[in-house]
Amino acid sequence: MMTYDISTMTAEAVSLLKSLISIPSISREEGTVADFLQGHIEQEGIEVGRKGNNVWCFSPMFDLRKPVVLLNSHIDTVKPVNGWRKDPFTPREENGKLYGLGSNDAGASVVCLWQAFRQLCRSSQSYNLIFLASCEEEVSGKEGIESVLPGLPPISFAVVGEPTEMQPAIAEKGLMVLDVTATGKAGHAAREEGDNAIYKVLGDIAWFRDFRFERVSPLLGPVKMSVTMINAGTQHNVVPDRCSFVVDIRSNELYSNEALFAEIGKHISCQATARSFRLNSSRIDEGHPFVQRAVRKGRTPFGSPTLSDQALMPFPSVKIGPGRSSRSHTADEYIMLREMEEAIGLYIDLLDGLQL
Repeated sequence: MMTYDISTMTAEAVSLLKSLISIPSISREEGTVADFLQGHIEQEGIEVGRKGNNVWCFSPMFDLRKPVVLLNSHIDTVKPVNGWRKDPFTPREENGKLYGLGSNDAGASVVCLWQAFRQLCRSSQSYNLIFLASCEEEVSGKEGIESVLPGLPPISFAVVGEPTEMQPAIAEKGLMVLDVTATGKAGHAAREEGDNAIYKVLGDIAWFRDFRFERVSPLLGPVKMSVTMINAGTQHNVVPDRCSFVVDIRSNELYSNEALFAEIGKHISCQATARSFRLNSSRIDEGHPFVQRAVRKGRTPFGSPTLSDQALMPFPSVKIGPGRSSRSHTADEYIMLREMEEAIGLYIDLLDGLQL
Protein backbone atom coordinates (compact mmCIF):
# COMPACT_ATOMS: atom_id res chain seq x y z
CA MET A 1 0.00 0.00 0.00
CA MET A 2 1.30 3.41 -1.00
CA THR A 3 2.39 5.80 1.76
CA TYR A 4 1.92 9.55 1.39
CA ASP A 5 1.73 12.76 3.38
CA ILE A 6 -1.96 13.63 3.17
CA SER A 7 -1.60 16.89 5.15
CA THR A 8 1.02 18.30 2.80
CA MET A 9 -0.88 17.13 -0.27
CA THR A 10 -4.07 18.76 1.01
CA ALA A 11 -2.28 22.05 1.75
CA GLU A 12 -0.85 22.04 -1.80
CA ALA A 13 -4.28 21.28 -3.25
CA VAL A 14 -5.90 24.11 -1.29
CA SER A 15 -3.22 26.56 -2.44
CA LEU A 16 -3.71 25.54 -6.07
CA LEU A 17 -7.49 25.80 -5.75
CA LYS A 18 -7.17 29.33 -4.38
CA SER A 19 -5.18 30.26 -7.46
CA LEU A 20 -7.82 28.75 -9.76
CA ILE A 21 -10.65 30.57 -7.98
CA SER A 22 -8.78 33.87 -8.41
CA ILE A 23 -8.86 33.54 -12.21
CA PRO A 24 -12.33 33.99 -13.74
CA SER A 25 -13.04 30.96 -15.93
CA ILE A 26 -16.62 31.21 -17.13
CA SER A 27 -17.47 28.60 -19.77
CA ARG A 28 -15.86 29.46 -23.14
CA GLU A 29 -13.65 32.04 -21.36
CA GLU A 30 -11.18 29.63 -19.72
CA GLY A 31 -8.03 30.67 -21.58
CA THR A 32 -6.30 32.42 -18.67
CA VAL A 33 -6.93 29.63 -16.17
CA ALA A 34 -5.84 27.04 -18.75
CA ASP A 35 -2.60 29.00 -19.27
CA PHE A 36 -2.03 29.08 -15.52
CA LEU A 37 -2.69 25.37 -15.05
CA GLN A 38 -0.46 24.47 -17.98
CA GLY A 39 2.36 26.50 -16.46
CA HIS A 40 1.80 24.92 -13.06
CA ILE A 41 2.09 21.41 -14.48
CA GLU A 42 5.12 22.30 -16.59
CA GLN A 43 6.86 23.60 -13.46
CA GLU A 44 6.69 20.00 -12.21
CA GLY A 45 8.76 18.98 -15.23
CA ILE A 46 5.80 17.26 -16.91
CA GLU A 47 5.08 17.69 -20.61
CA VAL A 48 1.62 19.16 -21.22
CA GLY A 49 -0.82 18.61 -24.05
CA ARG A 50 -3.09 21.49 -24.98
CA LYS A 51 -6.03 21.89 -27.32
CA GLY A 52 -8.03 25.06 -27.01
CA ASN A 53 -8.57 25.49 -23.28
CA ASN A 54 -8.18 21.78 -22.46
CA VAL A 55 -4.96 20.77 -20.63
CA TRP A 56 -3.67 17.24 -20.11
CA CYS A 57 -0.60 15.19 -19.27
CA PHE A 58 0.47 11.53 -19.31
CA SER A 59 2.05 9.45 -16.58
CA PRO A 60 5.77 8.71 -17.10
CA MET A 61 6.84 5.57 -18.99
CA PHE A 62 3.52 5.51 -20.83
CA ASP A 63 3.12 2.00 -22.27
CA LEU A 64 0.45 1.43 -24.90
CA ARG A 65 0.35 -2.26 -23.97
CA LYS A 66 -1.27 -1.26 -20.67
CA PRO A 67 -4.85 -0.06 -20.20
CA VAL A 68 -5.35 3.67 -19.80
CA VAL A 69 -7.16 5.34 -16.89
CA LEU A 70 -8.38 8.92 -17.38
CA LEU A 71 -8.64 11.32 -14.44
CA ASN A 72 -10.87 14.18 -15.57
CA SER A 73 -12.60 17.23 -14.20
CA HIS A 74 -13.45 20.66 -15.58
CA ILE A 75 -11.93 24.10 -15.11
CA ASP A 76 -14.90 26.16 -16.30
CA THR A 77 -17.61 27.61 -14.07
CA VAL A 78 -21.07 29.05 -14.49
CA LYS A 79 -21.51 32.80 -14.19
CA PRO A 80 -21.93 34.01 -10.60
CA VAL A 81 -25.57 33.95 -9.59
CA ASN A 82 -27.24 36.83 -7.76
CA GLY A 83 -26.90 36.80 -4.00
CA TRP A 84 -23.14 36.46 -3.52
CA ARG A 85 -22.17 38.24 -0.30
CA LYS A 86 -18.48 37.55 -0.91
CA ASP A 87 -16.40 38.28 -4.01
CA PRO A 88 -16.79 35.06 -6.08
CA PHE A 89 -13.25 35.45 -7.45
CA THR A 90 -11.54 36.10 -4.11
CA PRO A 91 -10.83 32.80 -2.33
CA ARG A 92 -11.72 33.08 1.33
CA GLU A 93 -11.00 30.48 3.99
CA GLU A 94 -13.30 30.53 7.02
CA ASN A 95 -14.12 27.90 9.63
CA GLY A 96 -12.81 25.00 7.58
CA LYS A 97 -14.51 26.18 4.39
CA LEU A 98 -12.97 27.63 1.24
CA TYR A 99 -15.37 30.02 -0.50
CA GLY A 100 -15.19 30.98 -4.16
CA LEU A 101 -16.87 30.42 -7.52
CA GLY A 102 -16.05 26.93 -8.78
CA SER A 103 -14.65 25.78 -5.44
CA ASN A 104 -17.21 22.98 -5.18
CA ASP A 105 -18.02 22.57 -8.88
CA ALA A 106 -15.52 21.45 -9.75
CA GLY A 107 -12.22 23.07 -8.72
CA ALA A 108 -11.80 20.83 -5.68
CA SER A 109 -12.09 17.77 -7.92
CA VAL A 110 -9.51 19.20 -10.34
CA VAL A 111 -6.87 19.80 -7.68
CA CYS A 112 -7.56 16.58 -5.74
CA LEU A 113 -7.33 14.46 -8.90
CA TRP A 114 -4.11 16.30 -9.78
CA GLN A 115 -2.61 15.40 -6.39
CA ALA A 116 -3.69 11.78 -6.84
CA PHE A 117 -2.13 11.75 -10.33
CA ARG A 118 1.19 13.08 -9.00
CA GLN A 119 1.28 10.51 -6.22
CA LEU A 120 0.28 7.54 -8.37
CA CYS A 121 2.97 8.45 -10.91
CA ARG A 122 5.61 7.85 -8.22
CA SER A 123 4.98 4.10 -8.25
CA SER A 124 4.51 1.41 -10.87
CA GLN A 125 0.90 0.67 -11.79
CA SER A 126 -0.65 -1.89 -14.11
CA TYR A 127 -2.17 0.94 -16.14
CA ASN A 128 -1.24 4.30 -17.66
CA LEU A 129 -2.71 7.52 -16.33
CA ILE A 130 -3.93 10.64 -18.13
CA PHE A 131 -4.86 13.74 -16.15
CA LEU A 132 -7.20 15.98 -18.16
CA ALA A 133 -8.55 19.35 -17.05
CA SER A 134 -11.23 20.13 -19.60
CA CYS A 135 -13.29 23.19 -20.52
CA GLU A 136 -16.88 23.98 -21.54
CA GLU A 137 -18.37 21.27 -19.29
CA GLU A 138 -21.04 23.56 -17.88
CA VAL A 139 -22.39 24.25 -21.39
CA SER A 140 -21.70 20.79 -22.88
CA GLY A 141 -19.61 22.64 -25.44
CA LYS A 142 -18.10 20.92 -28.44
CA GLU A 143 -14.67 22.50 -27.77
CA GLY A 144 -14.41 20.71 -24.42
CA ILE A 145 -13.60 17.08 -23.71
CA GLU A 146 -15.35 15.92 -26.87
CA SER A 147 -12.70 17.69 -28.96
CA VAL A 148 -9.83 16.07 -27.04
CA LEU A 149 -10.78 12.40 -26.70
CA PRO A 150 -10.25 11.42 -30.37
CA GLY A 151 -6.60 12.47 -30.10
CA LEU A 152 -5.84 10.53 -26.90
CA PRO A 153 -4.83 6.87 -26.67
CA PRO A 154 -7.78 4.47 -26.23
CA ILE A 155 -9.16 4.81 -22.69
CA SER A 156 -10.27 1.81 -20.64
CA PHE A 157 -11.83 3.63 -17.68
CA ALA A 158 -12.35 7.18 -16.40
CA VAL A 159 -12.77 8.83 -13.03
CA VAL A 160 -14.85 11.99 -13.47
CA GLY A 161 -14.47 14.55 -10.70
CA GLU A 162 -17.77 16.15 -9.73
CA PRO A 163 -19.23 16.89 -6.28
CA THR A 164 -20.77 13.59 -5.09
CA GLU A 165 -19.58 13.56 -1.44
CA MET A 166 -17.09 10.92 -2.64
CA GLN A 167 -19.90 8.44 -3.31
CA PRO A 168 -19.56 6.67 -6.69
CA ALA A 169 -22.17 7.64 -9.28
CA ILE A 170 -22.28 4.53 -11.47
CA ALA A 171 -25.10 5.82 -13.66
CA GLU A 172 -26.06 9.26 -14.89
CA LYS A 173 -29.09 10.61 -16.67
CA GLY A 174 -28.68 11.93 -20.18
CA LEU A 175 -30.20 15.06 -21.68
CA MET A 176 -32.10 15.85 -24.84
CA VAL A 177 -33.74 19.21 -25.51
CA LEU A 178 -36.61 19.43 -28.00
CA ASP A 179 -37.97 22.48 -29.79
CA VAL A 180 -41.58 21.79 -30.68
CA THR A 181 -43.52 24.06 -33.07
CA ALA A 182 -47.08 24.40 -34.29
CA THR A 183 -48.12 26.68 -37.15
CA GLY A 184 -51.54 28.18 -37.76
CA LYS A 185 -52.88 31.26 -39.50
CA ALA A 186 -52.99 34.80 -38.17
CA GLY A 187 -56.30 36.64 -37.87
CA HIS A 188 -58.14 39.31 -35.91
CA ALA A 189 -59.15 38.05 -32.47
CA ALA A 190 -62.50 39.87 -32.71
CA ARG A 191 -63.61 37.96 -35.80
CA GLU A 192 -64.04 34.29 -36.62
CA GLU A 193 -60.84 34.05 -38.60
CA GLY A 194 -57.36 32.63 -38.28
CA ASP A 195 -56.13 29.29 -36.97
CA ASN A 196 -54.79 29.64 -33.41
CA ALA A 197 -51.40 27.93 -33.09
CA ILE A 198 -51.62 27.95 -29.27
CA TYR A 199 -54.61 25.62 -29.32
CA LYS A 200 -52.66 23.22 -31.54
CA VAL A 201 -49.96 22.63 -28.93
CA LEU A 202 -52.25 22.01 -25.97
CA GLY A 203 -52.72 18.30 -26.65
CA ASP A 204 -49.00 17.75 -27.15
CA ILE A 205 -48.10 19.65 -23.96
CA ALA A 206 -50.57 17.49 -22.04
CA TRP A 207 -49.01 14.38 -23.60
CA PHE A 208 -45.51 15.39 -22.46
CA ARG A 209 -46.92 16.01 -18.98
CA ASP A 210 -48.74 12.67 -18.70
CA PHE A 211 -46.84 10.10 -20.76
CA ARG A 212 -44.65 7.57 -18.99
CA PHE A 213 -41.99 5.54 -20.78
CA GLU A 214 -42.25 1.88 -19.84
CA ARG A 215 -38.69 1.03 -18.84
CA VAL A 216 -37.68 2.34 -15.41
CA SER A 217 -34.05 2.15 -14.26
CA PRO A 218 -33.35 0.78 -10.77
CA LEU A 219 -30.65 3.45 -10.40
CA LEU A 220 -31.99 6.40 -12.37
CA GLY A 221 -35.73 5.92 -12.26
CA PRO A 222 -37.99 6.81 -15.19
CA VAL A 223 -37.34 9.04 -18.16
CA LYS A 224 -38.39 12.56 -17.11
CA MET A 225 -39.95 15.02 -19.55
CA SER A 226 -40.65 18.65 -18.61
CA VAL A 227 -42.09 21.44 -20.75
CA THR A 228 -40.00 24.38 -19.57
CA MET A 229 -40.56 27.25 -22.04
CA ILE A 230 -43.37 28.42 -24.32
CA ASN A 231 -43.58 31.29 -26.80
CA ALA A 232 -46.45 32.60 -28.93
CA GLY A 233 -48.28 35.71 -29.97
CA THR A 234 -47.43 39.32 -30.75
CA GLN A 235 -50.35 41.23 -29.23
CA HIS A 236 -53.68 40.61 -27.54
CA ASN A 237 -55.91 41.09 -30.58
CA VAL A 238 -54.01 38.94 -33.09
CA VAL A 239 -54.62 35.21 -33.38
CA PRO A 240 -51.08 33.73 -33.27
CA ASP A 241 -49.92 31.83 -36.32
CA ARG A 242 -47.00 30.21 -34.51
CA CYS A 243 -46.47 28.63 -31.09
CA SER A 244 -43.31 26.94 -29.92
CA PHE A 245 -42.30 25.24 -26.69
CA VAL A 246 -39.20 23.59 -25.25
CA VAL A 247 -39.05 20.17 -23.62
CA ASP A 248 -36.24 19.12 -21.27
CA ILE A 249 -35.87 15.31 -21.38
CA ARG A 250 -33.70 13.42 -18.92
CA SER A 251 -33.06 9.91 -20.22
CA ASN A 252 -32.12 6.78 -18.30
CA GLU A 253 -29.63 4.20 -19.53
CA LEU A 254 -32.42 1.98 -20.89
CA TYR A 255 -33.14 4.34 -23.81
CA SER A 256 -30.89 6.17 -26.23
CA ASN A 257 -31.89 9.72 -27.05
CA GLU A 258 -32.56 8.63 -30.64
CA ALA A 259 -34.96 5.93 -29.44
CA LEU A 260 -36.82 8.42 -27.24
CA PHE A 261 -37.10 10.88 -30.11
CA ALA A 262 -38.50 8.21 -32.43
CA GLU A 263 -41.12 7.16 -29.86
CA ILE A 264 -42.13 10.76 -29.12
CA GLY A 265 -42.70 11.35 -32.83
CA LYS A 266 -45.38 8.64 -32.85
CA HIS A 267 -47.49 10.49 -30.27
CA ILE A 268 -47.37 14.23 -30.99
CA SER A 269 -48.84 16.22 -33.86
CA CYS A 270 -46.51 19.23 -33.78
CA GLN A 271 -43.10 19.33 -35.41
CA ALA A 272 -40.26 18.44 -33.03
CA THR A 273 -36.55 19.06 -33.51
CA ALA A 274 -33.84 17.74 -31.20
CA ARG A 275 -31.02 20.17 -30.52
CA SER A 276 -28.64 17.22 -30.07
CA PHE A 277 -28.60 13.46 -29.52
CA ARG A 278 -25.06 13.45 -28.13
CA LEU A 279 -25.72 13.65 -24.37
CA ASN A 280 -26.82 10.09 -23.65
CA SER A 281 -27.23 8.43 -20.28
CA SER A 282 -24.30 6.37 -19.01
CA ARG A 283 -23.85 3.39 -16.71
CA ILE A 284 -21.00 1.16 -15.52
CA ASP A 285 -21.38 -2.40 -14.27
CA GLU A 286 -21.49 -2.68 -10.47
CA GLY A 287 -18.94 -5.49 -10.74
CA HIS A 288 -16.27 -3.17 -12.18
CA PRO A 289 -13.08 -3.40 -10.07
CA PHE A 290 -13.10 0.31 -9.21
CA VAL A 291 -16.74 0.18 -8.08
CA GLN A 292 -16.07 -2.94 -6.02
CA ARG A 293 -13.12 -1.22 -4.32
CA ALA A 294 -15.35 1.73 -3.47
CA VAL A 295 -17.98 -0.56 -1.98
CA ARG A 296 -15.37 -2.31 0.17
CA LYS A 297 -14.43 1.13 1.52
CA GLY A 298 -17.99 1.75 2.62
CA ARG A 299 -19.11 3.80 -0.35
CA THR A 300 -22.61 3.48 -1.81
CA PRO A 301 -23.05 3.40 -5.60
CA PHE A 302 -25.93 5.56 -6.84
CA GLY A 303 -27.54 6.99 -9.95
CA SER A 304 -27.04 10.71 -10.57
CA PRO A 305 -29.80 12.92 -12.06
CA THR A 306 -27.33 15.63 -13.10
CA LEU A 307 -25.36 15.76 -16.32
CA SER A 308 -21.56 15.77 -16.65
CA ASP A 309 -18.93 15.06 -19.29
CA GLN A 310 -19.59 11.36 -18.65
CA ALA A 311 -22.29 11.75 -21.30
CA LEU A 312 -19.54 12.28 -23.90
CA MET A 313 -17.37 9.32 -22.86
CA PRO A 314 -17.74 6.16 -24.98
CA PHE A 315 -16.02 4.05 -22.30
CA PRO A 316 -16.76 3.01 -18.68
CA SER A 317 -16.60 5.81 -16.12
CA VAL A 318 -17.49 6.63 -12.52
CA LYS A 319 -18.38 10.12 -11.31
CA ILE A 320 -16.93 10.73 -7.86
CA GLY A 321 -15.57 13.83 -6.16
CA PRO A 322 -15.49 16.06 -3.09
CA GLY A 323 -18.29 18.44 -2.22
CA ARG A 324 -22.05 18.38 -2.57
CA SER A 325 -24.05 18.82 -5.74
CA SER A 326 -26.53 21.02 -3.88
CA ARG A 327 -23.81 23.70 -3.44
CA SER A 328 -23.14 23.94 -7.17
CA HIS A 329 -24.30 27.08 -9.01
CA THR A 330 -25.26 28.77 -5.72
CA ALA A 331 -24.25 32.03 -4.08
CA ASP A 332 -21.29 31.80 -1.67
CA GLU A 333 -20.27 28.41 -3.05
CA TYR A 334 -17.72 26.61 -0.90
CA ILE A 335 -15.79 23.38 -0.34
CA MET A 336 -14.85 21.93 3.04
CA LEU A 337 -11.11 21.46 3.50
CA ARG A 338 -11.72 18.11 5.18
CA GLU A 339 -13.66 17.03 2.07
CA MET A 340 -10.58 17.70 -0.03
CA GLU A 341 -8.37 15.75 2.36
CA GLU A 342 -10.77 12.82 2.25
CA ALA A 343 -10.93 12.98 -1.56
CA ILE A 344 -7.18 12.90 -2.12
CA GLY A 345 -6.76 9.91 0.16
CA LEU A 346 -9.69 8.03 -1.28
CA TYR A 347 -8.73 8.67 -4.91
CA ILE A 348 -5.27 7.24 -4.21
CA ASP A 349 -6.58 4.26 -2.26
CA LEU A 350 -9.10 3.40 -4.96
CA LEU A 351 -6.57 3.64 -7.79
CA ASP A 352 -3.33 2.36 -6.24
CA GLY A 353 -2.86 -1.21 -7.44
CA LEU A 354 -6.15 -1.24 -9.37
CA GLN A 355 -6.33 -4.12 -11.86
CA LEU A 356 -8.44 -3.58 -14.94
